[in-house]
Amino acid sequence: MENSKQATQELAAAYAATGNPNGWFEEFYARAGGDINKIYWADFEPNPLLIDWVENKYTGHGNRVAIIGCGLGDDAEALAQRGFTVVAFDISDSAISMCRKRFPNSQVNYLVADLFTPPVEWLRGFDLVYECNTVQILAGSQRLDAIHAITGLVAPGGSLVVSCRSRKSEPEPNTFPIPLDHDEINKFAQGDLTEIYFLSYDDDQEPPVPHYFAVYRRPD
Repeated sequence: MENSKQATQELAAAYAATGNPNGWFEEFYARAGGDINKIYWADFEPNPLLIDWVENKYTGHGNRVAIIGCGLGDDAEALAQRGFTVVAFDISDSAISMCRKRFPNSQVNYLVADLFTPPVEWLRGFDLVYECNTVQILAGSQRLDAIHAITGLVAPGGSLVVSCRSRKSEPEPNTFPIPLDHDEINKFAQGDLTEIYFLSYDDDQEPPVPHYFAVYRRPD
């Protein structure tokens, strides 16, 4: 079975039509049969902006990290190697199995979990939360629900790092994924979370794809 952008769009639409809009994640990873090269969106390296920020700008006083929708685990491994205690979770059991197979001696705690129903002890439980491209593959009210769920994991004094594709206008019909516009990413600055860093940039793909990279902080 195919793992391409068009096939993924069709798969997501089929699950949404059954009232299970997130069920496609597991089928997508299961289709790969353990072959990481069939995960077409994987970079197989950590986000360089995340690493630069952690190494040069992070001023947090704790090391508990949550990686949202961890995929194949590259960001999680990079943070663990830098001394953080990392919980990396994904809704897909197959994705987590691939992480554990890729990194059999990992210090990362890879878990199957649903962002919308996290363990109670995770609420405001992490000094650093990293969200990369999860919201953009959701639709409808789930996007705002996901933003609320993600911000709810940030501990007092903690930081939230968000990396995503961006857009300036309404998406075309059947767009997948749906990049975040400026109003949407600003919703991460809710409650007592405040924006402390914001970058709008184009990546090095051809043609270039616009992105946002933002950091938010919760007071002690």
